[in-house]
Parts: sequence; structure tokens; C-alpha cells
Amino acid sequence: MRRYGKHTDEDDIRSRPNRKGNRPRTSIRPKHEDAAEGMVLTVDRGRLTCLVEDRVVMAMKARELGRKAAVVGDRVSIVGDLSGDKDTLARIVRIGERASVLRRTADDDDPFERVVVANADQLAIVTALADPEPRPRLIDRCIVAAYDGGLEPLLVLTKSDLAAPDELLEMYGALGVPHVVTTREEFVDGLAAERVREHLVGRTTAFVGHSGVGKTTLVNALVPEERRRSTGHVNAVTGRGRHTTTSALALPLASEEGGWVIDTPGVRSFGLHHVDPSRVIHAFPDLEPGTEGCPRACSHDEKDCALDAWVAEGHADPARLYSLRRLLATRERREGD
Repeated sequence: MRRYGKHTDEDDIRSRPNRKGNRPRTSIRPKHEDAAEGMVLTVDRGRLTCLVEDRVVMAMKARELGRKAAVVGDRVSIVGDLSGDKDTLARIVRIGERASVLRRTADDDDPFERVVVANADQLAIVTALADPEPRPRLIDRCIVAAYDGGLEPLLVLTKSDLAAPDELLEMYGALGVPHVVTTREEFVDGLAAERVREHLVGRTTAFVGHSGVGKTTLVNALVPEERRRSTGHVNAVTGRGRHTTTSALALPLASEEGGWVIDTPGVRSFGLHHVDPSRVIHAFPDLEPGTEGCPRACSHDEKDCALDAWVAEGHADPARLYSLRRLLATRERREGD
């Protein structure tokens, strides 16, 4: 049965009311051309502390970003109240392209990767030579994650007054990873921080290490208390600052040349499910030319790998090939093995 006559116009057509009372959805997104550029310093339960020029601004992710999450180190575009005053909140509307990404999974069987830090230049792997005992497999995994994500590894060995570093340094010597060896006394008098600082100036460095190795003590020495207060997050309910290593936190390095230190939570394991073994070879430019004769999808750790003959012909140091294969095999080995 016809509801309307032959001659109807728009006023005759009834439209279904919008029961939610909001504007209809549209695929057109605002450009936010007036957005300010900032850097994410820390993330706490959906609130992101950002540095915009010389101001610390609290922000939330805009709904239009969907599931895309911002992490510490991200360069972001922010709109809204950028004054940094108490109880103000801005919005992050864009996340910039990342130059590097440090990622990890809970274990090697976990398909869900977690981005720990973005846009870092360097990964400082802090490990004690004794008390607690060093864990070479964990160091290997951190190095692989650094190579895979575009970061340069730095080995920081602490408590050398309790055990000699020679064996560990020999293990990583062929990789050419720069290192700093410190004692407990040097931690107390500040010499350890000064020696590590030489490798950090003008760069963004993420620090990783398991509990008890001195990672946070070292970060505290590198970043004066007043700088920690100016960038650290304060809980809005209790008014107290949270422990800095419950989540990653970016802090400005005390240096005229600049630089950033990113303290990350202590790790017990470093899953590598996300790592594509074919990318690890890019961290070995002296070996990469030898892969041209490899079979398709070669893992570089099998019988038909062309690297064996290429290295045997004298094109590269055999110790480098051994180090590469040790790192490639680290996904099959647990940290405690």
C-alpha cells in the first residue's frame, strides 16, 4: 500500500530520528593543521605525558586514531589545551613515522608483540658480572631485538669488582658491540655515570636489564633529580610520583649537547616471536654480500648456506659468522639455557 501520493517532496518523507542525539558518522577526518608537535615521555593507563616545546602536557589519544597506540619516544601531533596547567588535557591526533622500534613479546610462542620504545638510537643492555650472575642468552636476545628494530646495542657491565669481565667480553668481541665496564665503587662516586654518559650524548638511549643489575641506579645518576621532577608523572589521586620503572619513562640527559635516557621496566624474559631472522643479517654488513649465493629463504644457519664457503675463502672473519648464527639460534633457546 502506498504511503504517499504521486507528488511528494522532501518535506513529505519522514526520516528516522537519531536516538543517540549525536552527529552522523563521517569518513572525513579533520586535518588538524594547527596541531603542535611533541614527544611522548611516559604512558600511564591511557594518559600520555608529552613534551611540547618546554612544557609538559597531559594528553589522551584521539578516538580517530583507532587502535593505533603511542609509546614512549613517539613524535606526535597534539591539539587542545597545551598550557601544561594542572587538570588540563590535550588530544594526540597523529603519530609520526617511527625511525626505530624496540619490540618484545612475553615469550617466543606469544604472537602479540609489544612496542616498548620508539625512535631510540641505542639500546643500553645493563648486566651485572656477579650478584646476580650474567645471563648471556638474555643479552643475545636484547641484541637481536636491537638489530631487528634499528637500534645500536651498547653493553654496560656492572660489579666488575666481584667478577672479571674477560669471558663475557670475549663472547661479544666479534660483534663489535661497544661496552663500558664499571665497579660498585664507581657507582658511588659517580664515575660510572660519567663513563656511560660519553656514549649517550646527543642520542636517545633506551636502558634494559633485569632486577638487581643497577640499571635504575645508573639512570638516576645520569639524570639529576630536578629533571626527573620536571618530566616524571605524578599520580592525580595520591599526589605521589610513581616508581619510574613501572612503565617506560623518557628523561633528558644532563649534557650541553643534549640527549635522552629512557628507563624501561626490568625484564625477566625477552620474547622474539616478532623477529624476522632474515633482518638480523643486515646488522652484519661484512657478511651480507656472501648471502647472494644462498638458496631462497635461507636462514643462514643450514647446510646449503653460501656463507660457509664465502667465509672459508677469506672474505670475512669466521668469528663473525659464528656470532651471527649464535644470535639466530637464540629464539630456539631459553634465557636460562
